[in-house]
Amino acid sequence: MNVAILFSGGKDSTMALYSALERKEDVKYLLSMKSRNDESYMFHVPNIHLTDLLSQALDIPIISAETNGIKEEELKDLKLAFEKLKSLGVEAIYTGALYSQYQKSRIEKLCDDVGLKAISPYWHVDELEYMRKIVSLGFKIIICGVAAWGLDESWLGRVIDDEAIDELIKIHDKYYVDLAFEGGEAETLAIDGPIFKKRIKILKDKKEWHLDSGVYIIEDAVLEEK
Repeated sequence: MNVAILFSGGKDSTMALYSALERKEDVKYLLSMKSRNDESYMFHVPNIHLTDLLSQALDIPIISAETNGIKEEELKDLKLAFEKLKSLGVEAIYTGALYSQYQKSRIEKLCDDVGLKAISPYWHVDELEYMRKIVSLGFKIIICGVAAWGLDESWLGRVIDDEAIDELIKIHDKYYVDLAFEGGEAETLAIDGPIFKKRIKILKDKKEWHLDSGVYIIEDAVLEEK
């Protein structure tokens, strides 16, 4: 089946891509929605500018669409992007939805309106098993935004490995932070993994911290041979 991946570069959309490839789908495109609003309800924002570089690293064509990121209004922009994909022969959209009914229901409705199938391969996955799986598969995921008790500035730019997951379990037990960050506690970015043809090498970065939340911004990066 010809499919596209709703792709932010984060762990969940990257895992959606991994699942599609594992299922032998013909992945025609990545779809990146670039929101001008940091508070978008639908779309990942931190380091979204890197999706073009990730497209090259993954060797999969990307279609990018901009949106003002206004609640509900941003769905019109997504629908236009879905219509474009439909016209290009895409039959289904893979998403990284885990538990967010808000996002999943809206994506499914838009797909239904356009005539596409919506697939969320990790819907209601066991979150701890999921996080462990990401690490065991060899994905290199970094944290590029935090906004929750227990997650301080030291987490910005940190690679998610088994040690980090062990710490997250303790933070979850104390502060109820979702282990897969489904409550928006953190944002992530994939820079390498088993489906990457090349890895992302970060050349310049910075951290911005504001009282109890912050972002890790990659200002310059290049592709590196594996």
